[in-house]
Formats: sequence, structure tokens, C-alpha cells
Amino acid sequence: MSNNPTLLLRALSALLAYPDAQLRTALPEIIDVIRDTRMLDVQQRNDLLALARDIEGSDALDAEGRYVDLFDRGRRTSLNLFEYVHGDGRERGPAMLELRQRYLDAGMEPSTNELPDHLPLLLEYLSCRDLAETRDTIGEIAHVLRQLGNTLTGLRSSYAAVMAALLAIGGEKGLDARAPVPPPEDLDRAWDEKPAFAPPETHPLVFVKPSATHTA
Repeated sequence: MSNNPTLLLRALSALLAYPDAQLRTALPEIIDVIRDTRMLDVQQRNDLLALARDIEGSDALDAEGRYVDLFDRGRRTSLNLFEYVHGDGRERGPAMLELRQRYLDAGMEPSTNELPDHLPLLLEYLSCRDLAETRDTIGEIAHVLRQLGNTLTGLRSSYAAVMAALLAIGGEKGLDARAPVPPPEDLDRAWDEKPAFAPPETHPLVFVKPSATHTA
């Protein structure tokens, strides 16, 4: 079994990607990575394996439709992290630029059209960094991961396993297994300039540039 976070973070990033044919082809390798990791406990590994097998065993169109319904409509389960803090407010642009610059400073140019704060993209970046930076970053966004994970838990979505795994990697408090079913989202009101939820004052979502001790 492995303690290396690189492959695990890439596997978690892939599990959050759109479940197209490319992801389906990679699922056997993703499953092997999850089975081999020592960074998660048995329950966390089993929950991730259940997600991977759910994607693998579902009709392609059904899996893709569920993904779009879950992550691409409304805001409460958005995978764009700044959505939860800045909404469509004017602070979001500078935050995006700062995070993109963080990638560039590390010598990594994103090759996707996704926004810099897209969680799978951030995980790809962290997979190329050291464990200290990974844990620091997860600590910065733990309140977002926990809120998102609890919402997914309430929706009975197996994708909650990814948030639980990330919190475990960061040494953070986990999800609420008894999270209630959230009320239906009012999509007409969701896309205003207010954040989806206000972060605790003691846990602002601030992506700092890596210190000199963080190496690629």
C-alpha cells in the first residue's frame, strides 16, 4: 500500500470529472490507486470504491445526466470554490487571478477551460506539490469542502466520499453522516451576487502563494 498523495489526489480529481468515456477507461486504474492508499481508512476507501463502481456500472447517459444535475445546475453543489465565498461579486475576479498566478509561479499552465478555482483543477495542481502545501490548502478550504460534502450527503450522493477523503488527507474534521436532506434549490434566486454561504470569519477562503519550503 502507498502513502504517496500524488496518485490519490489525481484519482480524486478524476472522480470529480465529467463521467465521459475517457474517465470510464481510467476507472480500473483509479480503483487500484484507491485500494492501495494508506492515507485513508477502510470506510473512506470503500466509499470511494462505491462511487467509482457506481460510475462504472451505470449507463453512460444516466451517469452523465446525474453529474450535470448535481454539479452544473444551481450553486449549492458547485465545484467552483469561489462560488461559495464571492458569488458573482467583484472580489471573485482578483481571487481568480491570484490563484491562476499561483499555478503559473509553480511552473504549471492549466490546459483546461475550467476556472482556476474548479476543484478538480486545484487537486491536479496539488498532486504536483508536496504534502505540506496540500494540507495547508485543504485547511484553507475545509469549510467549503465540509459544506459541500454535507450537502452531497444530504442528497444521498456517493460523490460525498471525495470530500470526506480530502478532509481526511488534510487532517480536518469530517462530514456529518446525519446531514439532513437540503430543501429544493430556487435556481432563480441562486445566481445573484451573494455567496452561496458565508464562510466563518476565522476560516477565510484565501489561497496564499506557496512558501519557499514548498517544492514541485
